[in-house]
Parts: sequence; structure tokens; C-alpha cells
Amino acid sequence: MKIKDKCGVFGIYSNKKESDVAGLTYMALYALQHRGQESSGIAVCNDGVMKYHSDLGLVPEVFSKEELEKLGRGNMSIGHVRYSPLDQSTRANAQPLVVRHVKGPMAIAHNGNLTNSAFLRDKLQKEGTVFHTTNDTEIIINIITKKRINTNSIEDAIDKAMAEIEGAYSLVIMSPSKLIAVRDPYGFRPLCMGTLDGGTVFASESCALDSIGAEFVRDIEPGEIVVVSKDGIRSVKTHCSKKGGLCVFEYIYFARPDSVIDGACVHTARQKAGSFLAKDHPVDADVVFGVPDSGLDAALGYSRQSGIPYGVGFIKNRYIGRTFIQPTQEERDRAVRIKLNTIEATIKGKRVILIDDSIVRGTTMRRIVKLVRETGAKEVHLRISSPPFINPCYFGTDIDSRDNLIACKMTTEQIREYLGADSLGYLSIERVPHIAENAKCGFCEGCFTGKYPVPEPVINKNDKYDRRIGE
Repeated sequence: MKIKDKCGVFGIYSNKKESDVAGLTYMALYALQHRGQESSGIAVCNDGVMKYHSDLGLVPEVFSKEELEKLGRGNMSIGHVRYSPLDQSTRANAQPLVVRHVKGPMAIAHNGNLTNSAFLRDKLQKEGTVFHTTNDTEIIINIITKKRINTNSIEDAIDKAMAEIEGAYSLVIMSPSKLIAVRDPYGFRPLCMGTLDGGTVFASESCALDSIGAEFVRDIEPGEIVVVSKDGIRSVKTHCSKKGGLCVFEYIYFARPDSVIDGACVHTARQKAGSFLAKDHPVDADVVFGVPDSGLDAALGYSRQSGIPYGVGFIKNRYIGRTFIQPTQEERDRAVRIKLNTIEATIKGKRVILIDDSIVRGTTMRRIVKLVRETGAKEVHLRISSPPFINPCYFGTDIDSRDNLIACKMTTEQIREYLGADSLGYLSIERVPHIAENAKCGFCEGCFTGKYPVPEPVINKNDKYDRRIGE
């Protein structure tokens, strides 16, 4: 099992009224596909008229050439890719969400999780609000809409809404005449700004800017609201008072290695983590290799620090659909071989150091270690470029409970024995803040330490509308 981030967002404002903003958004979402594979969507604004399409599936599955042509041309567009828990993987939860209210239409795309969503949803329902989704985004858009009725501008409404919503949210919002980017006061999730042909773009990661030829300008500050309109670019910093708490797992796993987040290169950060592993957990071995993809950079860092040769131990099959389900143990074991195939020349008869980004339940890693042994490895030394997960995440990943975390049930030695490795070493918590030393922000390390930038929310997993009447 891999940790999954919930979303990637993108927005573009063109100074030309009839631009192919939908096509550019499509390409940018393709670059952000790693941030969500459950659903994708695009909304286009053409002089105040909005068209949108979203559905379950990968970007090329949802958007054929015909679907993109239906969206037409315009001067603004926002897009979204989403990961969600299986029980929330419905078409209704696909984004962007588009609403029409008394002051005009509004579209929103959101990355993150609110920590006071249960309170806000209950409050809104008691006021008569009707919900069509189970995601936090609909809560945000309803609060902004209520504020908009009594304010002079959408940015004023967003500013007031930020006083009520808590937790993680990186947003791109589109009104009939403005494109707005918003980042929560702690900056849990990344959001950056760029320029393209005189226009402005926003994205979860800089790699999306690269994919369309946009030039990176800067990261959105934690708590900042950036407004783009025909009058230019304006920044609102009413909520920019926190130190910042970017999820450090962006550097370890979530982000693409070619992205730069809050001033730090992801590729470099992962190599640094591997270097720390080599210093703290040295071992005599013949070759170092990583589990594709996020383990590769850390393996390179380990190799350079230790002097042990770097090798390619796996070839990853990139054509397995997300619905590839293995109901039996035998089929699950076979699936590992279909997704990852070993290179015998790298492994057979060798003492190998195997690098991966994390261990969650341990079941997948156990199969990978078994596969390496079956290929003929003499020894398998496992190194993990993050500390053990011992706490849930409330800010946009799918670690929702300690119940599924192997490190909450076993000691490191017991985990090593369960996985079948000859040794096991994690990145120490003391090293975590130093893997991205050039970052212009603080980090959230709550999943490793239990210390969160905000109080832990009370989680109600069972929505009352999902229960039978008699329950």
C-alpha cells in the first residue's frame, strides 16, 4: 500500500479572450496525474459563461478530443485531479465544483482536508444548505457563496470565509471575471504561480508549469490570496501570520522529483534523505537500488554517500490500470511481479540495499522483499527514506487511522522479521527537517511525531445519511 495524496489543482488566466485554456489545463493536469487518479475535471470561463466537465478516471480517460472541444475556448480555466477513499469515489465528488448564485457563477478546485468539516457541514445543513457531495470542497464553496452575497468582491468573501474554515486547503477559484489562488495559513499543501504569454497560471507543483512552457514566478505564501483580473495581479495577506507547516511528505513521496516546492528541489531532497540513511544505517553490500519511483532518488543519494554502486533492480510496468484488483493472496503476489519485474543481473548473488519511501501496512513491502530474494539476492537490507508512520494525517492524505499502520503494532525488529529483510533502517525524525534545508517554510511532521500545527479534529467516519434508518 502506498500513501495517496488527495488532489492536484491548476488554473490559468489568459489576456486573450479566445485562448485554448482547456487544452493547456489538460496538459497541466497530465503533469499532475500522480497527485490523483480517481477523477479529473476542467471548467472553462468564456467572458463570464462557464462550461465544465468532470468524471471518474485518469485525465486521458475523462477528456477525449471531443470533450475538450465541447468546453470551447475562453480566457480562464481551472482543473483538478483527485484521489479519494474508495467509499467517496463517486462522480459527484469529482471536481471542479461549479455553482450559480445571485452574483454569478463560481468554480472551485481544492487540494487538502478541512479539520472542522464535520462542524461546518452540520451548521450549514441546519441553515438549510443541501449537499450533493461528501467532500470538503462543497463546504468551502457554500461558505464563500454566503459571504459573497454581503460583500463587494469575491476576494472579500474568500477572506471572510478563511476565518471560518480550518485545516488544509490550496484552492483555485474562478469567478466570471477573476482567477483566484488561495493557500491556507499553514501552507499544508503546495501552490505556486507562473506566467505564460503575459497571462498567469497557478498549480500544485512547478512541474505543471514546465509542461505547458510557463515560467515559474513564486510560491503562494501560506495564508495568501492572489487575485488575477483585467486590472492585473493583487495579493491579500490578511491571514499570512503563521510560520507554515507544509506536509514534509511532499518531498519524500507525493511530489514529482522535477518539482521545486517552497524553494526546495524535490529531487535533491530525496537524495539528501538517502545520504542520511547511508550515514545512519551503513551496511556492507554490493549494490543499492530503489523501488520505483520515489525510492530511486533516495537510492542514488545512499549510493553516492556510501560508495556502494547504484543499480537498477526493478523495471516498472506503467500500463496497469487503477482498477487492477487482486482478490486472492496468490493473485496479489502475482500482481507484484506484473507491476515490478526484477533485473536478475543486478540482484542474483548480491548483497542488496533496497530503498523505498515508506512502509504503511507492510504487505506490499513484504511481497517486494520476497520477490528480490526469489531473484537470488544473498542479503536484503531495507532502508526507508521516512520515519515510521505512527499517527493519522488529517490534512489530505489517506492515513486515517492508526489501526492500519504496522509501526503502531510492531517494533522495528518485529517489522524487519515480518518483511523478511536482513536489516531495516528508517530515516530518523531528527533528520527530517534537514532534507529540504532550502525550503522557505516550516513542516508538518504529525504523521511521524503526533505533533500537529493545529489541534486534532474529532473524526466521525459514519455520515448519518449513509446509515440505514434502523441503525
